[in-house]
Amino acid sequence: MSENVQTGPMSTREEFEQVLDMCRELFAKKLHDYGAAWRIMRPESITDQLYIKANRIRTLETKGEAMVDEGIVPEFIGLINYSLIGLIQLELGAAQEEDITAEKALALYDSHARSALELMLRKNHDYDEAWRLMRVSSYTDLILMKIFRTKQIENLGGETLVSEGISANYMDMLNYSVFALIKLVVEKTAG
Repeated sequence: MSENVQTGPMSTREEFEQVLDMCRELFAKKLHDYGAAWRIMRPESITDQLYIKANRIRTLETKGEAMVDEGIVPEFIGLINYSLIGLIQLELGAAQEEDITAEKALALYDSHARSALELMLRKNHDYDEAWRLMRVSSYTDLILMKIFRTKQIENLGGETLVSEGISANYMDMLNYSVFALIKLVVEKTAG
């Protein structure tokens, strides 16, 4: 049997990779249009951008309608892409100008996306797919909580007593966002 033949429902890994591919495609298109202009952003600015997106999702979930014709799916994609940008910025530090090529940006994106996938697989093993029983609104609340934790860590200058740190929070925000998109996009198109 060929490895490319799908004989049943997708695995969590495959669903996760499908969402990451969708996000990467948009990231690559924006790199083409804007370059890596985000390289000037400091981690605190990225955390604030994540807050704006997560807060909009919660507002839309609460109000049930949008005044701007964009739903929550693009916002979850934005959370994933900004989380990956945040991880890149933590690795490289903020620049004074755009200082990397699109190819380098995509390589860094892919490296951190692979790390997120590996983390999810380890945690998913231990938690036994518990995320599948959660509501999308719970992911939103958890993401907002992680953002507030990240802001506190930033306010402390990174000096924490027991926290895993900013990168761990960015990874968790990314993974919760992927879970939301699996429920909102992948499962809906598979059914």
